[in-house]
Amino acid sequence: MKSGLAAVFVVAGMATLGLTDNFVPFITERGSLWQFHMLRGIMAVAILAVIAALGLGILRPRRVLAVLGRSLFQAGAMLIYFGCLAFLPIGVVVAGLFTSPLFVLLISVLFQGKRVGRWRWAAVVVGFVGAVMVIRPDPAALDPVAFLPVLAGVFYAIGAVATRAWCEGESTVTLTAGFFGMLAVMGALGVIMLPATGPLGPEGFVARGWGPLDGAMWFWITVQAVGSLIGIGFLVRGYQIGEAGQVAVFEYSLLVFASFWAWALWGQTVGPLAFFGMGLIALAGIIIALRSDEPVPLRAPGAAE
Repeated sequence: MKSGLAAVFVVAGMATLGLTDNFVPFITERGSLWQFHMLRGIMAVAILAVIAALGLGILRPRRVLAVLGRSLFQAGAMLIYFGCLAFLPIGVVVAGLFTSPLFVLLISVLFQGKRVGRWRWAAVVVGFVGAVMVIRPDPAALDPVAFLPVLAGVFYAIGAVATRAWCEGESTVTLTAGFFGMLAVMGALGVIMLPATGPLGPEGFVARGWGPLDGAMWFWITVQAVGSLIGIGFLVRGYQIGEAGQVAVFEYSLLVFASFWAWALWGQTVGPLAFFGMGLIALAGIIIALRSDEPVPLRAPGAAE
């Protein structure tokens, strides 16, 4: 019964995140990546502060530097992730982020001396093949932007390893607040350093430091902030009541939800080769989750505790 309820929570969280991430194009036309993360981060931290004040969590970290270091990598991953949404189909961006378990495995072997069996090594190979199918690098016209979602997966993997290695005993509210707070700081730096004027349309989303803040912009940034917290909250709850190895498998439903809403809202489609590659990435992640003692949650900054 608990495993079924946990699956429902995780799928609900992925459905929420898959929908709200598709609202980002409403912001990219006139807004700024840095402005978006600064305002969304401030909103999220404020909500978490209220939650902590009500006695529903602890905001103060036990090890400040450890939480800051972990937040730096995971916030960097999300900075890349949302920046890529202005240029690439969301299904491709999500697939790049979902290479994270492959890099967690490699990091655990190369830097932590852990032993990995043939099933998980096979999963790394399968996931790599899937990533190549999604990116489809063309040597004649190589576009580095296509590799950025995978770089987001690398950063997120480092943050996931740091969650276990550095932040044991920290509360969910603490790690989630550190994540959103770091995004707010990164956004503020971008706002200060980049000019307000930039290329018009989605092409200027990363290059602009600030954009017009009218009622529509406030609405979509607020929807994204609240939607992210709700989605992450569902995911955290799923990990709290279910077995991690079983729960992690259902995170890959995000590939389906994100691609469906991208098609329904924006008419984005994924080619057969890329779609098959996404399936291989999901398969690799599922194998790693089922064969690992402590699977890595992909979109829940505090779910690993």
